[in-house]
Amino acid sequence: MIRRPRGGLWGHRDFLRLWAGESISQVGSQISLIALPLMAILELEASAFEVSLLTAFNFLPFLLFALPAGVWVDRLPRRPILMLADVARAFALASIPVAAVLDWLSIWQLYAVGFVVGALTVAFDVAYQSYLPALIGRRQLVEGNSKLELSRSAEIDGPGLGGLLVSALTAPYAVAVDAVSFLVSALFLKRIRTVERAPERVERRSVRTELVEGLGYMFGDPRWRAFAGYVSSINFFSAIVLAVLIVYAVRSLELSAAEIGVVFAISNLGSLVAALSAVRISRRIGASDAR
Repeated sequence: MIRRPRGGLWGHRDFLRLWAGESISQVGSQISLIALPLMAILELEASAFEVSLLTAFNFLPFLLFALPAGVWVDRLPRRPILMLADVARAFALASIPVAAVLDWLSIWQLYAVGFVVGALTVAFDVAYQSYLPALIGRRQLVEGNSKLELSRSAEIDGPGLGGLLVSALTAPYAVAVDAVSFLVSALFLKRIRTVERAPERVERRSVRTELVEGLGYMFGDPRWRAFAGYVSSINFFSAIVLAVLIVYAVRSLELSAAEIGVVFAISNLGSLVAALSAVRISRRIGASDAR
């Protein structure tokens, strides 16, 4: 049963648990965003091409698995998927400091960990977006999404903290902090008490059939077509910039890890402003799905 407390979602304990876990894991993820490329550059002396491959392995699962994950998640309870993805990401990332201690660390391990964490993140993100309406109801989605987007403020303090941790502890141990953040997120998810309604038992068609229908719906609607083009373009060009930016900052500008973290933090101020403004803007102009 969905709880509807007074005073908005600030009184919704289960939402606050979800939000707290996501916020902590977001900080950790932003630490790794800085630490993994710096590890490749500083610890393994990787070339610009090798560092760009690391970015590619991080984002490749989104291209390969996003659509199948949507079909798969639709058939299963969401919260167990979220918890499993968090724990599995923690163990994958924890392998990096362990390998560093044993002097086994290699660029191929970074590629493998990046791909595995990316695939698990796809599963988490798809399940997360489906789980939120089941937790708080559709009438509170705008407020819920706005508060969750505030977790993106981790894009402001996370990179700065990541740069400081790399400077103080070295990159492998900074990644260990990210691993711990995923375990904390899983613990918060475990404490959620709202009973998730089981997916309706309807006749299931093949994954391929449902994928084709989903693609047909998306590309057949001009609004979804435009939105998909916008998101794809942003992600594509952002990945290109990210692939070379840290290499350029370290080897051409000779910036320290802490300075690189500050640059990333300043560049992400816009996401915090957008999250703080979302509810007010939706009240003024409306939101099509806030029904």
